[in-house]
Amino acid sequence: MRKMKDSGIAWVGECPGHWAQHPVYYYFSERKAPNVLLAETNLLSLSYGKIKRKDINTNGGLLPASFNTYNIIEDGDIIIRPTDLQNDKRSLRTALSTEHGIITSAYIALRPKLGVNSAYFHYLLHAYDVQKVFYNMGNGVRQGLNYSEFSKLMLLVPPKDEQLAIVSFLDSKCAEIDALVEDIQAEISTLEELKNSIITEAVTKGLNPNVEMKNSGIEWLGLMPAKWRVVRLGYICQKLNRTTSKSASILICSNSGKVIYRSEKHTGLTSEKEEMFQGVASGDLLIHGMDTWHGAIAVSSYSGRCTTVVHVCESSENKSFLAYYLQMLAIKKVYKAISNGIRGNTSDFRSWEKTKVIKVALPNTRKEQDEIAEYLDKKCKAIDETLSSKQKQLRVLEEYKKSLIYEYVTGKKEVPHK
Repeated sequence: MRKMKDSGIAWVGECPGHWAQHPVYYYFSERKAPNVLLAETNLLSLSYGKIKRKDINTNGGLLPASFNTYNIIEDGDIIIRPTDLQNDKRSLRTALSTEHGIITSAYIALRPKLGVNSAYFHYLLHAYDVQKVFYNMGNGVRQGLNYSEFSKLMLLVPPKDEQLAIVSFLDSKCAEIDALVEDIQAEISTLEELKNSIITEAVTKGLNPNVEMKNSGIEWLGLMPAKWRVVRLGYICQKLNRTTSKSASILICSNSGKVIYRSEKHTGLTSEKEEMFQGVASGDLLIHGMDTWHGAIAVSSYSGRCTTVVHVCESSENKSFLAYYLQMLAIKKVYKAISNGIRGNTSDFRSWEKTKVIKVALPNTRKEQDEIAEYLDKKCKAIDETLSSKQKQLRVLEEYKKSLIYEYVTGKKEVPHK
């Protein structure tokens, strides 16, 4: 049993008694190597705690000259994203570079001094990152940090042989976890594709595979059941303007095709801005005017209020069928070529005049609409339950990985001796 001592760091507590503590600058200097005359073109970015390659020729329209100010980094450098600390407390802000390339100079590039094991310090700083240590550096919460401020951060440092053992152990365990995560993410993608396929097939072809078909007159749709008709959304939906009260719950129509509760804190809206809200009754069809193209369309199961950017609609047709149909348009990415050649900002359907002309292939009978909606409710519920279970597995693995790294880089656990 190792002798422990108080680390003096609140979120760490005790650490092994023989571990040292030194500031970042004891082990790293700042790498400053501007990419003069575009000497390097291997463009790198920090994403989800990893350094990834990007195509320099398809980087959001930036001209090659724009990369002259980028920083040249090397294998073994640790990259820190010190910007926007106040607004973004979710992103992972550290990563280990494993190659030569360029990255935005807005990031801090830590250059290891001779003999420094960057891999160990990468795991250590990852633990600091997950514990949100960077947000409390300096005088309270900061919008950003520079190297001078960051370099004073105190680090827990075991002897070099222990560093090597910790890195080897964590590399092996994290690789196992990452492989499991990758498998689950693949399963999630397959389930989402299956759900999208089931919705698309049902709302465009119906449930009878032997039904007679005819030309829909809609280019992207092609054939549809012969007894269906094509109508404008505004012909079968009435946009409502319900009144609301400050005490009503705030509802959000999400991209997952659900209506969910959100607090005023998350919406950015307050009760003093009542003109930005409208009433919602259970059974209303909600079409998010800014996120329509993402599939933010649903029938509400709740009464409450939502922002006026959402179209709150009533219809004598089956509203669940209409919601599935409009979600299908997002699945097939056809909002960019909406009926009658309407163009403009394809992500913005705040105008009801623009939304109401969307064409819908609609079963003539309410009975068939009901059958399709009930079929999709059942199928989608089963898939959603499985997806929820898979997402929970991912969260458990993510927390386990965080805990594993924390416990070994703070000395709470010792690497097993072989």
